[in-house]
Amino acid sequence: MTIRRRVFLRAAACGVVAPYLVGCSSGDGEQDAARALRRSVSLASGERGSLMRELVRCATLAPSSHNTQCWTFRLQDRTVTIGPDLSRRCPVVDPDDHHVYVSLGCATENLVQAALASGLKADARFDATGVGSIALSLEPTRALVSPLFQAIAERQCTRGDYDAKPLSSEELRLLEQAGTGNGVRVVVLTGRQAMDGVLEYVVAGNTSQMGDPAFVEELKTWIRFSADEALSTGDGLFAGATGNPAMPRWLGSRMMGLFLTPKSENERYARQIRNSAGIAVFVSERSDKEHWVEAGRCYERFALQATALGLRNAFLNQPVEVGAIRPQFASWLGLGPGASRPDLVVRFGRGPAMPYSMRRPLQAVLV
Repeated sequence: MTIRRRVFLRAAACGVVAPYLVGCSSGDGEQDAARALRRSVSLASGERGSLMRELVRCATLAPSSHNTQCWTFRLQDRTVTIGPDLSRRCPVVDPDDHHVYVSLGCATENLVQAALASGLKADARFDATGVGSIALSLEPTRALVSPLFQAIAERQCTRGDYDAKPLSSEELRLLEQAGTGNGVRVVVLTGRQAMDGVLEYVVAGNTSQMGDPAFVEELKTWIRFSADEALSTGDGLFAGATGNPAMPRWLGSRMMGLFLTPKSENERYARQIRNSAGIAVFVSERSDKEHWVEAGRCYERFALQATALGLRNAFLNQPVEVGAIRPQFASWLGLGPGASRPDLVVRFGRGPAMPYSMRRPLQAVLV
């Protein structure tokens, strides 16, 4: 039994929690809505405007930091422009907006895969002027419904335990191939010594973050403690998606300090790294917005390929989020001094599905 669960059950035994879980502990309504969003992804031929909106819907099923969905979409005749929604940025965990542009890259890759499945080739170009955006011009081509497209609706960041079983060399090859891009490569670590080395940096980063009240407060604003809250906002980190009990915000925010501690989180990360098949680190040759977008595209292909293979994945980004630790982690990886930047750290392996997260309606992201 984890420390988080013991604390929660102790509170329940004292009569603090149980009365408030009636009617709100079940995420059935939230999960019905989350699954409906994914079932509705279809690219049937028809009116062009409807198709363009379906492409955007596929794009919004991409991951984003804290599930902020920090993107906007502008539709024109044969172009979709994806831009950042900086009102949804997380300045504590992501002060330079790195994760914002990685998230845009993830959405871009989903749209590219969905466009190809509908008979459109999407040429994505980054525009560095202004805040930075990605313009995808669409031209007719032969339709290809790839395994990556078919995985869009099922992909999730699975923050649970895996079975610790190794992957085949072919599975690792496919993941590495999918995660490599223009100026971005993926370093795949499967040896236990190497994975324990990553764990040291994860623990150091997590301890730093959990000791920062501003970080904890920012995280708290994006946690959706109940299914009703997740449904009403359509964003954020639903407690049920991480295996935690659902409860009202007023109670969850108070109990968060009891069960979300550096010690309990470090123990969880140690267990989950050790039951993973491997860890993937995405590395950009330069640290700028264009490469951050490309890193997002590479990660999303990796995640979609993993899903197509029946694998799970989840972020372990503490070593790249804490500025004082990131260069140490880069040096440990052997990147050496220079422009190379570790962008993302991801564990992967086989494990059960977790509840899906919500998405905002299309009208909230179309501009």
